[in-house]
Amino acid sequence: MNKFWLITFGIIAGIVALSHIGPMIGLAVSGLIIYIGVHFYLGSTSTFKKVWWAFVGIVGAISAISNAPALIGVAAVAALWMIYRKWNNKPTTSFAETNDPFTNFEKQWSKLSKQEEFK
Repeated sequence: MNKFWLITFGIIAGIVALSHIGPMIGLAVSGLIIYIGVHFYLGSTSTFKKVWWAFVGIVGAISAISNAPALIGVAAVAALWMIYRKWNNKPTTSFAETNDPFTNFEKQWSKLSKQEEFK
């Protein structure tokens, strides 16, 4: 993909990510509320506290559902990350050294044969 299309898609993804920054912050706060509700629900012993923390978790879940457009913003941020990686020509996987599937086998075999010589 040439640089023109990377710039074009990067600008579009940046605009989308910036326009969804509010719902992404709201989703993060909602996730924190859900986490707090579940954490204290599991640690409470009385029935009243369990009902209260379940209510807090449900309110957080409803708030998270209302911030569903944040998923579009998260996808735009992921697209920006992939465009950045493509721009710098960094591989998407860090374990791909060569295309030869027998290279790793040969390295391991040489290590094993060297260990057997010393026994």
